[in-house]
Amino acid sequence: MPSPLHRLARQAYGHAVLLLTVTAALWGANGVASRMAVGHVSPMTIVLFRWVAVFVVLAFLLRDDLRRERAALRANATRIFLMALSGFTGFTVFFYLAGHHTSAVNITLLQSSIPPMVLIGAALFKGARPTLMQVAGLAVTFVGVILVATHGDPRRIPDLAFNRGDVMLLAGCALYAGYTLALRDRPQLPALVFFTALAAAACVSSLPMFVGELAMGLSYWPTLKGWLILLFVALGPSLTSQVFFMRGVELIGPGRAGLFSNLVPMFGALFAVLLLGEEFHLYHGAALALGLGGVWLSERKA
Repeated sequence: MPSPLHRLARQAYGHAVLLLTVTAALWGANGVASRMAVGHVSPMTIVLFRWVAVFVVLAFLLRDDLRRERAALRANATRIFLMALSGFTGFTVFFYLAGHHTSAVNITLLQSSIPPMVLIGAALFKGARPTLMQVAGLAVTFVGVILVATHGDPRRIPDLAFNRGDVMLLAGCALYAGYTLALRDRPQLPALVFFTALAAAACVSSLPMFVGELAMGLSYWPTLKGWLILLFVALGPSLTSQVFFMRGVELIGPGRAGLFSNLVPMFGALFAVLLLGEEFHLYHGAALALGLGGVWLSERKA
């Protein structure tokens, strides 16, 4: 019979899987929302106002908690700002900039670099050693990502050309991997208070990007559809998913939590079929199965 501690561990694992899977689904939907936003809301407008919306909502709901934690927030202000700059602002800005210089195929493929970066970073800076099953799980999920990126024909891999957009995206992935690692030892603040501080820091750090876009004449007022997209991005991928992701990292650690980002391209392809009317192919189903199977495999002995 399992011990009480073992049952609690299994419950925590189950909660983490649910939270991180929902997070991956929201991030996949965010990619579709980004494509739908073209012509309706400018990129840096999304980056700035998504965090403004999150901060306003949380600051209102948590105003008493924020006052109580004022001293701790001030003591950790620099660390909070750097984490927000890396995981919230930096990754998103690089993501949108890369979209102007590289293909969607490359963007889908290169985002799979986040889990290996997290595992390598955990090994180098946290003393964590990836298990054989985690490495096997990464390999399986990576095969699924390749199927999506090459439209079911891996022979197209040599034809993928890498340019400065790819380098930008890799830089953004590295920033998010660093943010994931930093979450493990985040300041000891209530989770929602900490997240509110991150959102505030993201507002500040993304403001220069928005001003630059405005100065270059690339910014424009959102349409009605643009506002609806902003609302979804703020409440879903920005608010709900980040809270879920932080909790998932707390439950099972950054290395294991980072593996679930391999599901993002799978969900993105699925939502593209459902919401954008793109054709569904056999390789989409195979890739989604490989993504889910790879996560299960990597967690099997964890």
